[in-house]
Amino acid sequence: MLSQPSQQYRPYPPIELPDRRWPQRVLSAPPVWCSVDLRDGNQALAVPMNVSQKLELFDALVRCGFKEIEVGFPSASNTEFAFNRTLIEKGHIPDDVTIQVLVQAREDLIEKTCESLMGAKRVIIHLYNSTSPAQRRVVFGKTKAEIKDMAVRGAEMIRERIGRLAGTDVRLQYSPESFSATEVEFAKEISEAVMGVWEPTAERRMILNLPDTVEVAMPNVYADQIEWMGRNIRDRESLIISLHTHNDRGTGVAATELGLLAGADRVEGTLFGNGERTGNLDIVTVAMNLYMHGIHPGLDFSNLNALRGVYERCTGMSVPPRQPYAGELVFTAFSGSHQDAIKKGLAEWEGKGCEGVWDVPYLTIDPGDVGREYREVIRVNSQSGKGGVAYLLESEFGIDLPKDMQREFGPIANDAVDRLGREVSGVELKGMFWDEYVGRESPWRLNHFHADGVDGVFRCRASLEREGVELQATGEGNGPIAAFVQALVAAGAPEFAVASYREHDLGSGSGASAIAYIQIRCEDGRTRWGAAVDTNIELAGVKAVVSALNRVD
Repeated sequence: MLSQPSQQYRPYPPIELPDRRWPQRVLSAPPVWCSVDLRDGNQALAVPMNVSQKLELFDALVRCGFKEIEVGFPSASNTEFAFNRTLIEKGHIPDDVTIQVLVQAREDLIEKTCESLMGAKRVIIHLYNSTSPAQRRVVFGKTKAEIKDMAVRGAEMIRERIGRLAGTDVRLQYSPESFSATEVEFAKEISEAVMGVWEPTAERRMILNLPDTVEVAMPNVYADQIEWMGRNIRDRESLIISLHTHNDRGTGVAATELGLLAGADRVEGTLFGNGERTGNLDIVTVAMNLYMHGIHPGLDFSNLNALRGVYERCTGMSVPPRQPYAGELVFTAFSGSHQDAIKKGLAEWEGKGCEGVWDVPYLTIDPGDVGREYREVIRVNSQSGKGGVAYLLESEFGIDLPKDMQREFGPIANDAVDRLGREVSGVELKGMFWDEYVGRESPWRLNHFHADGVDGVFRCRASLEREGVELQATGEGNGPIAAFVQALVAAGAPEFAVASYREHDLGSGSGASAIAYIQIRCEDGRTRWGAAVDTNIELAGVKAVVSALNRVD
């Protein structure tokens, strides 16, 4: 890296807009959405999709609720052309869905594009040419006037051919490509020149797409550019102002959201942000950001796992694990304090009957709204705390540990996971719990237990083993467990008392097991928890005493 980057790089100049209005605005409705997965997304793939893959992804986009879908650049290749014809001739396009096609301002390309649309019900023809100083100088070697003439001539060629598309509802779209790096005055001038050819009206509006083709400034500058255009271009009511952001600075979502505040009506983007370089706008993120603020985006992402599967299968790309809303880990907490807060927040939500305003710590939305399950919320690794351990045992196996037992088992589980050096599954965690508590049979082992009670006094007989030596013990107390404690002490166990007891069912029905948790306190003040499972709840409690005793050092 350069020691003085200012010698080679310059900040993008701000827009003169001292009375900007967008910072005070609040979004209250979704934009018009246009997916460009089949064009911008497809061109950015190392191996572009074939026709069958594009069809599968097209159908998935329709199911999500997209009403405008850019299906390709039909003049670019035979595959692109054939895909258009397949969509139209095989009846894949619902009546309320408009397909969009991209074309440069060249007569041969416009001619082939129009041929590809014959017989379609609803189409958008998207004309573009690059307008930034670097594009004018490096790519075209043309003046502003020559670049404007190129756009006007392209608009005229499209206008001349619209009549051939009899029975087709044709809408027109123009993009001054590289708008974000173009002088706003020139972007306005060239856009108005195209408007002069197409003559849009408030009843028949034209789409003016203002792309952040390459992010060259902070997102607030893009918002200023959008607001400036909306306030200064003529006949604004005859335009649908559209955004198309890329992610070179990692702020494509922010630029889009600020652009909407600045007055844009429409958004182009791709599922999960697939696109050139660092990608296009991730439409899922912007749509779900609206959703979490109480605005339905008009798109259905209620099964993001399935949509992600289609996307990955068709494109060969993968969704990063930290991708907002869709990533594998976005509803996962590894931090113990996070896990504890999530567990308590979910319990409160369920206690309210899953109604009211969502306000669960660390989770911006209910994972169930996008087809995820609560059991996916928390995983356990060596950084996890008692809350995460307890949540996973309860959510997957119904093992509801008492609070004090959580404090005891949490560090034990974390030490075991730390030795493994990786995340553990719920099954592995349950195995750790079983090994530590339920499966403990040394030094004490219970072979047989029987208790009878008369007038509140219980007497028990127990057959035990201590380090392999069989013992017979009897005891008396105000309950079976109290009698058993006396029997154990009489058989040589150290003095102890039961400090806490809890039990609950593990399932339902006559054959269901119960689990008992018992905490004992030794004479020196030390406490230990034990746990046991049995179809007889009384016997589960007795076994839990043995479990706790076996954990006394």
